[in-house]
Amino acid sequence: MAMDKADRFLAVKKYAYLLVLLTPLSMWVSYGLWAATQASLWLWLTPAIVFGVVPVLERFIGRDSDNINEETQFEDLTGQAYYRWLIILCAPLYCLTLVLAAWVFSLQLEGWLAQSGWLFSMGTAGAVVAINVGHELIHKNTILERFAGGCLLAMVCYAGFKVEHVRGHHVWVSTPNDPSSSKFGQSLYHFWPRAVWHNTMNAWRLENQRLRLRQLPWWRNELIGWYTLSAFLGFVMLVVWGIPGLGFFLVQSVIAFGVLEIINYIEHYGLARSLQENGRYEKTNVTHSWNSNFLLTNVLLFQLQRHSDHHAYPQRRYQVLRHHDESPQLPAGYATMILIALVPPLWFRIMNPRVQQYHNEVS
Repeated sequence: MAMDKADRFLAVKKYAYLLVLLTPLSMWVSYGLWAATQASLWLWLTPAIVFGVVPVLERFIGRDSDNINEETQFEDLTGQAYYRWLIILCAPLYCLTLVLAAWVFSLQLEGWLAQSGWLFSMGTAGAVVAINVGHELIHKNTILERFAGGCLLAMVCYAGFKVEHVRGHHVWVSTPNDPSSSKFGQSLYHFWPRAVWHNTMNAWRLENQRLRLRQLPWWRNELIGWYTLSAFLGFVMLVVWGIPGLGFFLVQSVIAFGVLEIINYIEHYGLARSLQENGRYEKTNVTHSWNSNFLLTNVLLFQLQRHSDHHAYPQRRYQVLRHHDESPQLPAGYATMILIALVPPLWFRIMNPRVQQYHNEVS
């Protein structure tokens, strides 16, 4: 029987998630072009695509507000191994890309323009693959998926996110207790260092709290293992490629988790859960996160931009996340919004009226 329009679109979308390969593959295309021409600007190709080409294309491709049929499609899509293995295999893919990129940086590149372009390329790949896919995996209920997620985060030295995001951010999102929820009128440059510091410290606090409650020894702290893995990777790069190798590993990590915290800034800016008479905040619902339904960036980021549904139902897999009309909507995809957030006056001009409109609608 012929597929209807909705089924055809879902089939196309299924394989469009392979766009996760865009950043690592574009890195090697840029490397080949640099090797052929020795023009350092080619090594900036990956960030140019993600933050230049993608924002332009998404305006032409448009939005996607279609949802699956919960009764007939949810169980089938949730259970398909393709979607699960696509994100699990991102861990060895990213590891291979990281090692080869460190070799290129340490032994072949000279000059600040070439080296910085390659670093930002790797950092962009880290944000799209290691951070974004790691985020999806740490929410899942299988040991293999959570392990792959932890490995991805360790490869960008931000394993604390595995603990703090699930047991901290998802509990306190859109409240004053959450360092990952930006406040109305707060600039990115005020938010970012505080988010990095408090999220890292809170991860250790939460894990130590878990050990006390379960009466477990200190060495059962999972962060010790993940940060040991990060240290091991850095040590290997130091031994094999010296200071350039270690420097490459550390700087690409900062860029990757730096982009993560910019996205955190965007996702909940100015949104707030109400404090109830019993002293507790209202339950998280689909109005407590900003969403963006631009199709291109959504498939590139495994529907991370359907963020309200993710917070309301954290274990829903990316392929079945839903659009909600009542969720506040960003004017563009994350790639564009990251660029806007870097210019606070522009950010406030665009976003503050939307926040005020949101509060008027929910009050």
